[in-house]
Amino acid sequence: MPQPILVTGGAGFIGANFIRQWLAAEEAPVINLDKLTYAGNLRNLEDVSAGPGYSFVQGDINDRGLVAKLLAERRPRAIVHFAAESHVDRSIHGPDDFIRTNVNGTFALLEEARAYCAGLGPAGGEFRLVHVSTDEVYGSLGPEDAPFFESTPYAPNSPYSASKAASDHLVRAYHHTYGLPVLTTNCSNNYGPHQFPEKLIPLMILNALQGKPLPVYGDGQHVRDWLYVADHCAAIQIVLARGRVGETYNIGGGNQRRNFEIVETICAILDELRPGDPVVPHRQLIKFVADRPGHDRRYAMNSGKIEGELGWRPKETLESGLRKTIAWYLAHERWTQEVTSGSYRQWISVQYSL
Repeated sequence: MPQPILVTGGAGFIGANFIRQWLAAEEAPVINLDKLTYAGNLRNLEDVSAGPGYSFVQGDINDRGLVAKLLAERRPRAIVHFAAESHVDRSIHGPDDFIRTNVNGTFALLEEARAYCAGLGPAGGEFRLVHVSTDEVYGSLGPEDAPFFESTPYAPNSPYSASKAASDHLVRAYHHTYGLPVLTTNCSNNYGPHQFPEKLIPLMILNALQGKPLPVYGDGQHVRDWLYVADHCAAIQIVLARGRVGETYNIGGGNQRRNFEIVETICAILDELRPGDPVVPHRQLIKFVADRPGHDRRYAMNSGKIEGELGWRPKETLESGLRKTIAWYLAHERWTQEVTSGSYRQWISVQYSL
């Protein structure tokens, strides 16, 4: 049997989609290490959990003894590091968890990976650690500014983005100081199946279906570059297989849209698919709410490096990706009911003052 890969945070949104795509391609076995915080859900992997190529370990990346034991016993050929606290709003209200997981957790993982890699001898040159990060580390763009390049100076503006910037710097330092064979990816805003509905697109879908307000921050003119999660996962697989060690690759969807446009597009698709919902047209539900502190105005990614070097390009347009996403949520009512518990509803109502 081929050597497995270790995926951290594999029960979360992007990690679960990555594991599913990896196993569908009949790649090496996967060990999923996940702490199962509020956004981690093993139901995200129900369709692959019984397969021979998948195994799950509940644990924290800060538990260095556990990580060392997994590496020593399972001998993975790569680590794909998704585990992170990832919601900007939550980082504003409670940054402690973001520092603990994103900074300290990445440090702990790097230390154990360094020890493991050193113990592999000559085979250590084949080992890879892919660190999955975000475009938010680059800060905010003006309307006419060029997109972010891999060489764009870091200027994080939220506790979340600062914690991810710190982890990026640690990964880079471990390559340059210790020779650890790492690769870093910085992606734009992901969306798609299994996304926890505190994020914009699933929140709008689920609220619209129930006739609830669709809260839009500020004037709704904040611009994001939207990337369908399956395209992102395909890019990470390519980076792991063919990326140059020590390099960073930006992964963008090529879909810059204002938040208000995204919400209007979702409403238009739901008008077509769900004409019998409590409130139609769904755009009547849009409600502008107070902007969040330090809200970055615009993100945009230049993906020329990964396109030119590795041949990756996104397959989904925003329209096709949104239709697939909406169809998935419509078909998975049980999943959404389970994740939108009382604590979730309380968080949303307080966060948006609804």
